[in-house]
Amino acid sequence: MSEEKPAKSPKKRPATQGLQEAPHYIGHRARLRERFSTTADALPDYELLELVLFRSIARGDVKGLAKALIARFGTFAEVVAAPPELLGEIKGVGPAIIHDLKLVEQAAKRVAIGAVKNRQVLGSYASVVEYCRTAMAFAEREEFRLLLLDKKNGLIGDEMMHRGTVDHTPVYPREIIRRALQLNASAVILVHNHPSGDPSPSRADIEMTNEIVSLAEPLGIVVHDHLIVGRKGHASFRAIGLL
Repeated sequence: MSEEKPAKSPKKRPATQGLQEAPHYIGHRARLRERFSTTADALPDYELLELVLFRSIARGDVKGLAKALIARFGTFAEVVAAPPELLGEIKGVGPAIIHDLKLVEQAAKRVAIGAVKNRQVLGSYASVVEYCRTAMAFAEREEFRLLLLDKKNGLIGDEMMHRGTVDHTPVYPREIIRRALQLNASAVILVHNHPSGDPSPSRADIEMTNEIVSLAEPLGIVVHDHLIVGRKGHASFRAIGLL
């Protein structure tokens, strides 16, 4: 009769065996919010965009989506200014995300115009440039805007006069002067954008500006400047000696 062998005791499993590793993004939202509260200006564009996407996507990792949007459009500003139909082409972007991005865009425009309204425009010219860039620099088509000023150079009107194509917008100098007279404006600032990104004035831009000046001067209306804004910066006719 063979001797019975004692039964082997089962091997102990490591305490972590059988447990799923926590997703890498657990705690990421809290950490990113904390960093924003202390060093907001230091956040790269994709992380700032993540914070916006937290509103639309309640749980999960949004870093990949934020990076995809930056890769497609270029910068945070260009993402929020992108047309809804182009945003919708990005996988994972639905109506809620588009709504929140457009909300950010509109908020930025309101903040920028708030720095200009009810102020002496020429005394806060940097704010005027920033407002124009916020409102127009990333538009897909050319736009022509007219800023109308009173005798104290306060802003009394901000009007989008025309929208055109990717490289041209029709401008009618007599219509510009007529509108200035209707609002009793003493001065105007002409503004348009170059969707190509390069704000350098074209020959057509220069000729159109000269025509508006020639019509305005006899009526006592001053053309303070013509600003061209684009992704790569802005050009001031006054600063470069064209006015």
